[in-house]
Amino acid sequence: MQPPSACPCRGGIPWQGVLLAVSLLTFRNPHPTAPLTIEPVPSDVAKGKDVLLLVHNVSENTVGYFWYRGEITTQNLLIVSYSNLTHSATQGPAFSGRETIYPNGSLLFVNVTKEDTGFYTLQTIAANVHIETATAEFRVHGLVAQPSLRATNTEPYSVVMTCLSGDPGISITWIFNSQALQLTDRMQLSPDHSTLSIDPVRQEDAGEYQCEASNPFSSTRSDRYRLAVISEERTPGLPVGAVAGIVTGVLVGVALVAALGCFLLHTRTGRASVQHGLRDYRIPAARPSEVPSDSSTSLAPPPGHRAAVPIYQELLNPDLDIYCRVDHKADVDS
Repeated sequence: MQPPSACPCRGGIPWQGVLLAVSLLTFRNPHPTAPLTIEPVPSDVAKGKDVLLLVHNVSENTVGYFWYRGEITTQNLLIVSYSNLTHSATQGPAFSGRETIYPNGSLLFVNVTKEDTGFYTLQTIAANVHIETATAEFRVHGLVAQPSLRATNTEPYSVVMTCLSGDPGISITWIFNSQALQLTDRMQLSPDHSTLSIDPVRQEDAGEYQCEASNPFSSTRSDRYRLAVISEERTPGLPVGAVAGIVTGVLVGVALVAALGCFLLHTRTGRASVQHGLRDYRIPAARPSEVPSDSSTSLAPPPGHRAAVPIYQELLNPDLDIYCRVDHKADVDS
C-alpha cells in the first residue's frame, strides 16, 4: 500500500493527515465482521474547524472508494474517488478543494463552512464487485459574535453591568481580572446571567470586568470594562428638617452677634455725645440775692439727646438684611 503522503488529490496531505496517518492505516480489517460505518470526528463543529469522516470495517479486498455529498450516489454529487489499484484520487463535480481522501477511504474536511453541514455517503467496491454503502452526518455551527458590555450607575453606590449579544442559545459567564468572577452576597445575576448587579459597591470590586458568550462549539469575550471605586462606604444623609434647623440656628446666631455689636457701638457713641454736651453747657454762678430753693441740683439731659434703644428691643426685632446699623443723630444734634 502506498503511503498516505502519495495522495495526489490536494498536492500533499496537510498536517492533520500526518498526525492521523498511522491510526488511519490500522482501521483496515481483512475479515470484517461488522458492516461498513462512518464516524464524524467531531459530529458538531464550529465554523473554520476541521472534520474527519473516519471509516470503519473496510474489507481488505476493497479496490475503490467513492464519496458523495448527500444520501444519493449520483455522479453530479461525487466529491472524490480513490483507487487502490492505481493509488490515485480523482476529483468529482462536488469537490470544493478543502477535502482530502486517505488510502483507507477516510475523508478530511478542512476549514469547514456552514454550507458543509449535511449528510455524506461512502460507497466501496470490492474485487468481487461487492458494493457497500454507509452514510454519516456532521453539523457546522457559526462562531459566537463578540458581545459588548454596558455599565450604568443606578444610584451613587451601586452599578449594573449588562452583557449584550445577538446570538441565540448562548451561555454567559462573567470574568473579573481575567478569572472567573466569584459572586459575593452583594452581587446578583439575572436569570439568563446577562446582567450583573453590585450593591453596594466596595473597594475590592474595583478592577476589569468582561462577559463571555459561548455555545457548545465556540466562545468569545467582550472588551474589558474597568470599574473604579471612589467611595467605599455609604454616607448617611441628614434629614431635611435637621439641615433646616442647623441653617436657622446659624442665621439666628449671626443676627444676635450683629445686634450685640451694634448695641455696643451705639452705647459708646451715646456716651461720647453726653460728655460733649456737658463740656459745652455752663452753669452760671449764683448771685448773692439768688438762693437756690434746693440744695441739690438736677441736670436735664442736653437738648436733642435721644435715649439709647434698650438692647432687648434690638434682639426682639433683629434686622436680618442689615447686620449692623449705627445711628448718627446724636452727633448731629450735638
